[in-house]
Amino acid sequence: MDLTTFHYWSSLLFISVVGIVVFPAMVASIGVNYGQIANNLPLPQNVVPLVKSIGATKVKLYDADPRVLKAFANSGVEFMVGLGNEYLAKMKDPDKAQAWVKTNVQAFLPATKITAIFVGNEVLTFNDSSLTGNLLPAMQNVHTALVNLGLDKQVSVTTAHSLAILETSYPPSAGAFRRDLVNCIAPILNFHSKTCSPFLINAYPFFAYKASPKQIPLEFVLFEQNAGVVDPSTSLHYDNMLFAQIDAVYAALGALGYKKLPVHLSETGWPSRGDGDEAGASPENAKKYNGNLIKLMTEPKKKGTPMRPSSELNIYVFALFNENMKPGPTSERNYGLFKPDGTPAYSLGIAMNDGSSNATTFGGSSPGTSGTQPSTPASSSTGYLSISSSSSMERWQLGIGPLFFFFVYMMMQLVVY
Repeated sequence: MDLTTFHYWSSLLFISVVGIVVFPAMVASIGVNYGQIANNLPLPQNVVPLVKSIGATKVKLYDADPRVLKAFANSGVEFMVGLGNEYLAKMKDPDKAQAWVKTNVQAFLPATKITAIFVGNEVLTFNDSSLTGNLLPAMQNVHTALVNLGLDKQVSVTTAHSLAILETSYPPSAGAFRRDLVNCIAPILNFHSKTCSPFLINAYPFFAYKASPKQIPLEFVLFEQNAGVVDPSTSLHYDNMLFAQIDAVYAALGALGYKKLPVHLSETGWPSRGDGDEAGASPENAKKYNGNLIKLMTEPKKKGTPMRPSSELNIYVFALFNENMKPGPTSERNYGLFKPDGTPAYSLGIAMNDGSSNATTFGGSSPGTSGTQPSTPASSSTGYLSISSSSSMERWQLGIGPLFFFFVYMMMQLVVY
């Protein structure tokens, strides 16, 4: 069977197996993170039909892997490529920045639709002054390189942040950046404003639930039916935690004078497996979180968040595959929508049918396969190796602590009235 025929049939097969309806026109804002910290993933050319089978039209890559960028040529899928934290110091040299853009972006245009470069991942919460100091100069030099090459109108420059950059996240209207980071964040926001690039945030309601499963209703974090909560300052109603987190970021931006800056969700997801102390990590909850999120995104009358109802939701689901070489708790290796052999990790619940017994296995996998568990590889984006590395205090600041007290407050109001 030739490769073209293989792609065609495998695409059809996985639409049926996973039970997903492909929504052609209305899913322009749905993206997926394509991480590769594994030694058993399918070849990039075999990933193209998988991406299309879930209706995704955008892919976020943590590097600029030429095999992936070549495989997706003429596919119509938009790419956000990453420039890892370890390259930031080099990018302070304008010549090196331009050489990087030429090799990793310009060389693949226009066949591969690269629309953005994210420079560094969660840099500001590493508490590394050298790394932080290199971030904005690197962003500026990469953007200047795009200008010099005549690519700045089609490729934007941004960086991805952890939600831990917030000091206050609940209620959403009280959202505020950490005071010790404001002097670093403000110039970055000015850069976004001048270059018309989005502000990227990585948000995981799973972490909040994992930390306080007895206090936070599971339905509230899984987009299931629930009473929700009302922001006492704005009277806006929230029926899910993710939108509350996004609006907290909007409030923080507004407090610094950047009310109109667009916010894109560069990572969010839910693990299908976890350790004994990782409450909520299960295939059922992963199916509800990601399935309900995709349903929400593909509704014909979809809307934004309560604070920004007319703003388009640009969300990248984490992640395309389970990645067996990621360090940390079991959940880290089980965020994938798909297993490495290309079969679904679980049904997303947007069902055409329930047939899931005809799964097939991809022929060939990426270089570096091995039958034994290898040591952790060097990552092209230092901040990507572990998404659950926030300290307990950081997670409390993310809204777990304030949210707990807010729910207690709401319960007291119900008792009083």
